[in-house]
Amino acid sequence: MRIPFDSRILKIALAAGALAYAVQCFMTGYTGSGIGMVLLAVVFGLSAARSLRMVLVAFRIQQQKMDKAREVLAGINPKHLWPRNRGQYWFLQGNLLLEFSLPEAEKAFRKALEVGLKRDEEKAAVMLNLAAIQSSKRRTKEAKALIVQAKRLDKKGMLKADIRTIEQAIKNPQQVMRRR
Repeated sequence: MRIPFDSRILKIALAAGALAYAVQCFMTGYTGSGIGMVLLAVVFGLSAARSLRMVLVAFRIQQQKMDKAREVLAGINPKHLWPRNRGQYWFLQGNLLLEFSLPEAEKAFRKALEVGLKRDEEKAAVMLNLAAIQSSKRRTKEAKALIVQAKRLDKKGMLKADIRTIEQAIKNPQQVMRRR
């Protein structure tokens, strides 16, 4: 039986080792080396807590470089992510799949909700994307219910314009299609 390698364990071990060496440096009077090792331990600890590739994928999507984002996301195994980051993985996967396959994107968004997302704004964005998918399938009741949930979750009002656009698409789909 082969035990799968998890890089998080290695990062945590390196952070613990760097921290132990920093304590030893402080005890022997090498303060500068101790500070450097503490900083190194912090870097390892943060990289173990947050997948840097996920941050890179979100950055690539923001830059509209979808092909590069797909390449980076393909290299991430969701089983090796922390449970709270898995929802973010499926959210990003759904955003990338929106261009090609609405059913696959819907599955990814539903998986993101099932696994769980950290912030309410992320949940609202998933609900809004699901509402857009449902409206394209002409399921207006489900789409309206999802928009109501998205409004409830969007406490800071970051998605107001997007919510209005989807509501217009539900009310008059032909008019929205002409604007594009």
